[in-house]
Amino acid sequence: MGKFLRFTIILVMATMSLVAWAQNRTVSGKVSDKANGSPIPGVNVTFTLNGSKGGTTTDDSGNFTLSVPNGVSTLRFSSVGYISQDLAVSSNMNVQLAEEVNELKEVVIAVGSRAVQRTYTDTPLPVDNLTAKEITASGQVTFDKALQYRVPSFNSNNLPVQDATSLLDPYELRNLGPSRTLILINGKRKNMSSLVYVQNTVGKGETGADLAAIPTGAIKRVEILRDGASAQYGSDAMAGVMNIILKDRVEYTEATLQSGIYTKGDGLMFGTNINTGSSFDNGGFVNYNLAFKQQNRTNRSGDLDPKAEINTLTGKTPQDSIDVYNFLSKYPDGKNINGIPEITSANFGVNAGINVGEKSQVYGNAAYVFKRVFSYANYRTPYWRQDPYFLLHQPGEEYLGYHPTFDGNLNDYNATVGYKTESESGWKVDVSATTGGNGQLYYVNGTLNRGLGAASPTSFRPGGYKFKHNVGNIDLSKALSDKVSLGLGTEIRNETYEIIAGDTASYKSEGANSFPGIRDENAGVFTRFNYGGYADLGFDFTKDFFLGLTARAEKYSDFGNAFVWKASTRYKIQDFATIRASASTGFRAPSLHQINLQVSQATFSGGNIVLEGILNNNNPTVRKLGVPKLKAEKSLNLTAGVGLNPTDRLSITIDYYRIAIDDRIVLSSRISSDADDDTSALYNALTSSGVSAVSFFINGINTVSQGVDFVASYRKMRLGTGHLNANLAFNYNVNEQDGEANTPQIIADAGASIFNNVEKALVLTARPKYKGILGLDYQINRLNIGVNNTLFGPATFRNADLPAGSYLTFDPKVLTDLVLGYEFSEKLGLSLSVNNIANVIPSYKLFDLPADKTDAQVRNDISFNGRYWQAGYDSSHFDINGTNILARLTLKL
Repeated sequence: MGKFLRFTIILVMATMSLVAWAQNRTVSGKVSDKANGSPIPGVNVTFTLNGSKGGTTTDDSGNFTLSVPNGVSTLRFSSVGYISQDLAVSSNMNVQLAEEVNELKEVVIAVGSRAVQRTYTDTPLPVDNLTAKEITASGQVTFDKALQYRVPSFNSNNLPVQDATSLLDPYELRNLGPSRTLILINGKRKNMSSLVYVQNTVGKGETGADLAAIPTGAIKRVEILRDGASAQYGSDAMAGVMNIILKDRVEYTEATLQSGIYTKGDGLMFGTNINTGSSFDNGGFVNYNLAFKQQNRTNRSGDLDPKAEINTLTGKTPQDSIDVYNFLSKYPDGKNINGIPEITSANFGVNAGINVGEKSQVYGNAAYVFKRVFSYANYRTPYWRQDPYFLLHQPGEEYLGYHPTFDGNLNDYNATVGYKTESESGWKVDVSATTGGNGQLYYVNGTLNRGLGAASPTSFRPGGYKFKHNVGNIDLSKALSDKVSLGLGTEIRNETYEIIAGDTASYKSEGANSFPGIRDENAGVFTRFNYGGYADLGFDFTKDFFLGLTARAEKYSDFGNAFVWKASTRYKIQDFATIRASASTGFRAPSLHQINLQVSQATFSGGNIVLEGILNNNNPTVRKLGVPKLKAEKSLNLTAGVGLNPTDRLSITIDYYRIAIDDRIVLSSRISSDADDDTSALYNALTSSGVSAVSFFINGINTVSQGVDFVASYRKMRLGTGHLNANLAFNYNVNEQDGEANTPQIIADAGASIFNNVEKALVLTARPKYKGILGLDYQINRLNIGVNNTLFGPATFRNADLPAGSYLTFDPKVLTDLVLGYEFSEKLGLSLSVNNIANVIPSYKLFDLPADKTDAQVRNDISFNGRYWQAGYDSSHFDINGTNILARLTLKL
């Protein structure tokens, strides 16, 4: 009987819904701009009845006609750039929409304060806000490159020398390395990568999160706090905090197809993204995102110099010269491949919030990324490397050398589950648990281990790395009065870092030629635990004057304690101007990677087998050299700025910053006993340990970074029948070393330094000294035209193969991107992007060359005889690949 009754009720409700749908009425009308009366095309006119949706869009004249069921009482009118309205249904509706020129004044930001959250106009700190539309309009394929061309103080570009670095590019905020920008997902700490950059590139000795793996289709907006925030968030927030807000409530399913190619005919890319889910009547939601991308490789290798090849890679016999010229006459680039690697990636993410009562919510998000990268090492030409045992070619066939390949598999995941509520007394409570990890395994093929002779395999598994963390947070906040707010919280975190050994053949004797494996004695699992707490007080003395105070204490199981503080203030002069300033101390804990990474390789020296490479901070040899245990970096951050709002449409901000870092952790220069006096303490310390040359992590230097951020935005400027948005942003940044490097006495007595000119340039001057972005976005009816100009300032390198005292500086360049978009209907849109439309590539000048060296000779030296002719081995200040064309089709269902 009960089942029959339920069935009857369902049947009656379904019949009533059908009847309601069947009894329709026709509604027509026009939608226009409230300010000037011009028609607005493409406005969404929608309704909801019993959970089902319907609607239409206005035509080019702003008119619409819609069949509306009798059960519908209101229609929603919404369009990008206008304030949405819900209006009662009538047969003839003439609607006026007001422009949303002050939308940022109402957006509540999550970063900057752990007490009461504030809007952009109320915050005492400089915060960038990037919407999903702005990220997509950049025309870039990946999230990190979209930031590169939208945020002047952010830098990231592809590197010419890859191996494991090809899995993720290093990035920097304010040129302070990837380790000093904290990445959050919906306000919770994102896990770091397991990779440490060890080649001579920007970011050397550091690690960061995998930003490129985050699909842009899953992002609602991005908040970038350009200020030190260790007191609020703990370690890694010296340069600032990036909070990635995921899409939540779902109005429609959005499917995106995109494909692009470089004008040189390579680098073909294909990608898809589907964002869908459900929104619930009580405000809850579940949002899913699925993304896939396939990126083919590019090749920007230069032609090789035969004389340089003979001098550096052969025995310089007459036959060697003949062999080199014969081979390069057929293959001028030496069959080298240098550019973007082949990348295949898949990503699945979910973001959910389920309301339980009026003021409580269970929430969570999770993401999983798989990425496979296929790249090439330098081609082993037949005059450089031989194959005497016919392992890589057949007897009797012409030997053309061999090309080692590098495969990397990356798995990255993160997940958060939490509960937040507000009590009757006004306390807001947020309890959450977060987990995340990153694992990388490497594969090398098409090469050999020359030390194994005929027994060498041609495929190797060199090992890999893993990192994971588990984080628990409890955050409480309350407005104690209309003038005082309080925030309290605690965090516990457990971290695990694992070094995975390669197969024996990958590291035995010489190791796999191109990428030796991780030795078994260097493998291990390392863990640590830390906990901390903070208190945040905010004082609104008047509606214009605010003062914020924050303090934080943390304890780490492996290096000790940290205490930091922050004070920030803001004064508003009506709605016209805001004056703001902050002062804070910060810290960055040495990562488990920096404490425990050890990469050593056997080599012959003086008839003996010795080791060289990177020794970890606990290695006895490092102690013999006088290197102390790693401790936390400490910083003092100062900012001061002003924000102006001359009109509702125009906003201008300018902020000065100064970041002084003491005991900054660096990966040292290569310390060797090769040319040293065999009676010195350095020689004895190394040889007694069976080591010939080492690098190590050390609290090696103090630095000062200071600069200015300028942002001006003019919104909704009427131009003909459309409107223009203009944005100008600029960053000027100078990094300097403060005092001498902390070189241990044994090393200093031998005339060596832990921080030579190569390392100094990578840390201090290898990113643009200044960077500016001018963006223009014009919307007319259904057509959108965007032009983005990015100025990359000079960047200076001191490559390892440069003569002593010489340096190179990359020239300032402007890259222009063009984006055309057209909305065919409310459900279908198409955009075409031409990035770097003028095909601008990096160029550099050499300075202070010795009299016996020509410009051409030095260019050969730093580009491995021409292989990396565009940028040299140590990278450049922007991408070397040239013009790219990208088409994107968006379908809304």
